[in-house]
Amino acid sequence: MSEELICVGSLAGAFGVNGEVRLKSFCAEPSDIANYGPFTSEDGSARIDLRLVRPIKSGFAVRITGIDTREQADGLAGTRLFAPRGRLPELPDDEFYHADLIGLAVVDTGGAAVGTVHAVQNHGAGDLLEIRRPEGADTVLLPFTRAVVPTVDIGSGRIVVDPPEGALG
Repeated sequence: MSEELICVGSLAGAFGVNGEVRLKSFCAEPSDIANYGPFTSEDGSARIDLRLVRPIKSGFAVRITGIDTREQADGLAGTRLFAPRGRLPELPDDEFYHADLIGLAVVDTGGAAVGTVHAVQNHGAGDLLEIRRPEGADTVLLPFTRAVVPTVDIGSGRIVVDPPEGALG
């Protein structure tokens, strides 16, 4: 792939019996996901064309070209949808795509190494940075808020954190 791909959503299996599929959008405005297709799978092997049918709890029911049965829809469970970065909107200076943060070095306000951003999680209460510690395979989670993460410098490849007392163990 010549252009960077950004994960914009995921499929969660069948919705009903006529081939509709559950979609969870990762977009700031969830319905905007329909503007960024066609999508590819993570490895780029599958092209996915979809149409939003209606909102449902935790996402949308969608129709996907070539998917006509519940069994086919269930076979897509867990598929993450990727769109080329060029199709996505430019972000203001204080917003970031999760893909921009993964791999950045993390230091505390005194400059001491904390680790590297391994992933960005969101379990419904806001984004959490999953940081892999430099001394091993364990990770810590820090809220991705201005208070805890005062500086994100993509250009220099680092994030400065001011973690709550005891958060780093």
